[in-house]
Amino acid sequence: MNKTFYLTTPLYYPSDNLHIGHTYTTVAADTLARFKRLSGYDVKFLTGTDEHGQKIEEKAKEKGVKPKAYVDDIVKNIKELWKTLDISYDIFIRTTDKQHEEIVQKIFQKLYEQGDIYKSNYEGLYCTPCESFWTESQVEDGKCPDCGRPVKKAKEEAYFFKLSKYQDRLLKFFEENPEFIQPASRRNEMINNFLKPGLEDLCVSRTTVDWGIKVPFDEKHSIYVWFDAVCNYITALGYLTDNDEDYNKYWPANIHFVGKEIVRFHTIIWPAILMALGIELPKKVFGHGWILFEDDKMSKSKGNVIYPEPLIELYGVDALKYFLLREFTFGQDGSFSREKFLKRINSDLANDLGNLVSRTIAMIDKYNGGIMPEPTEEGEYDSDLKEVATSTGYEVEKFMDKLDFSNALEEIWKLVRRTNKYIDETMPWILAKEEDKKERLNTVLYNLSESLRIISVLIRPFMEKTSDSIWRQLGIDHGQGTSWEDISKWGILPTGVKVRREGPMFPRLDINKELKKLNEVNKKFLEERMGKATMEEKKEENYITIDDFDKIELRVAKVVEAEKHPNADKLLVLQLEVGDERRQVVSGIAKYYKPEELIGKDVILVANLKPVKLRGVESQGMILAASKGKKLTLATVMDEIKSGTRIS
Repeated sequence: MNKTFYLTTPLYYPSDNLHIGHTYTTVAADTLARFKRLSGYDVKFLTGTDEHGQKIEEKAKEKGVKPKAYVDDIVKNIKELWKTLDISYDIFIRTTDKQHEEIVQKIFQKLYEQGDIYKSNYEGLYCTPCESFWTESQVEDGKCPDCGRPVKKAKEEAYFFKLSKYQDRLLKFFEENPEFIQPASRRNEMINNFLKPGLEDLCVSRTTVDWGIKVPFDEKHSIYVWFDAVCNYITALGYLTDNDEDYNKYWPANIHFVGKEIVRFHTIIWPAILMALGIELPKKVFGHGWILFEDDKMSKSKGNVIYPEPLIELYGVDALKYFLLREFTFGQDGSFSREKFLKRINSDLANDLGNLVSRTIAMIDKYNGGIMPEPTEEGEYDSDLKEVATSTGYEVEKFMDKLDFSNALEEIWKLVRRTNKYIDETMPWILAKEEDKKERLNTVLYNLSESLRIISVLIRPFMEKTSDSIWRQLGIDHGQGTSWEDISKWGILPTGVKVRREGPMFPRLDINKELKKLNEVNKKFLEERMGKATMEEKKEENYITIDDFDKIELRVAKVVEAEKHPNADKLLVLQLEVGDERRQVVSGIAKYYKPEELIGKDVILVANLKPVKLRGVESQGMILAASKGKKLTLATVMDEIKSGTRIS
């Protein structure tokens, strides 16, 4: 049987610097691709960049360059990062590639001719940062439900895709294929928030955006960026070309990896397009979570972005990959902190794995002249180590099939810890002191090495450089017990070869010193990448003058009434006493405070904000609060101060 496996990442928006949240998807996809190759599959791994649309057009205009020139430079940086991260993609597609553009036009033409695309007028809401169209019912308080930024009204002539036509087919498909969208929470979200309320036809062209693929029969229209982008999964394989061997061989995709914020495009819009084309749907779409910085979403504006390059420069690519896949449950949000990263290196990589390799090679060097000994005398503890070692691969496979990278690594580390325990149980240093224990010592040293051989293969999809280092130190090369089939066998490590000691793979770290060093390297990286002058300008932009501050009217206010918002679970409606005045303020603090807890509290009110309606209830100002991670505390005053007093 010809085992093929096709997996994809989403196309990345060309950004000046990709942070570790962006690289998370690609690292996970790369690990799965490597695992499948090691398991004997013919793998096709696709990634690339999504380069059309209004955002790119506007940014290029700001910089005074053509959009293509603007994205060319950025794509070069992205490819360089993937090289640094040792990403083993087979195809890197750009939506500006000629073949992609031509096939997208053919798809658009085909759907138009069969009546699935028609011309009309669009009038609605549009989010430029997300390149997304929204209906009034989907938007909350004038803000995009995905990114929270303001949407704008748009009105223009446009072509529409009959998305509503495929609503029932999609719902039926989801019900008959419950594994199609993973995790299950994303599936429920798509069904309850989009399919059941009803799909509207999708606007798939713009006349106000020039930077895009032109509608083949109406060149004043550019094809909507999300229609264009999702088609890359088949255009990359040569769909609708004379050279469609890869399409026939690898489609349907086994899995699309996507961030949770773009699940809708990949599980509703993309499948509907495929249904319209009469093409089989991908087998699975997995919407993973975000990597947060200490429980807050990474954002350049917040200054809490962690870039991969400084981490790799100091600690190596394998340490970063291991942390990303071990620390977080794939599919859920995870919180990154530099301290957690460094502690994980110390505990798992330095203490557990690094120490095991170092001790084993050092003992062979010391007790057997650096030559891999031959096992002859079986003893206590050997059978348990062998059983754990040869069964670990099966457990790892089960978790990898579920995309549970963290638990797959935990299974491997159970073997690492069991092997370390075997050293303590057998005490080779004691055996070495007794001449009649030489054969037993040789067996113990061989067993340690054989367990390391199996570990080196198990970690290969996650940490190839570390795997290579273990092979070198054991004196073996590719093909000498290093295939996936070999991990269930014991005793195939060649004897008589010379081991080669290397420096520690993961030196133990002084956390406080490393935190300081990491901050310095991160700062240097940003200065080199963005330019020191640009960074200083950005700092300057954050300052306000005393005149700016004087415009803000902060007053002490007392909460006299509080109740839940009638139309929103996250909001509370507060009645405030502000001197002789009464104010109503709607605040998103229901998760942190019960209404009765707030009565009588003094709070700080921004009193001169323009009133707005939040879910139908007017809010006359805003109260201040401080948040850290999952905690939120209302700002107040230390002493009793009369309500209405201005803070200056």
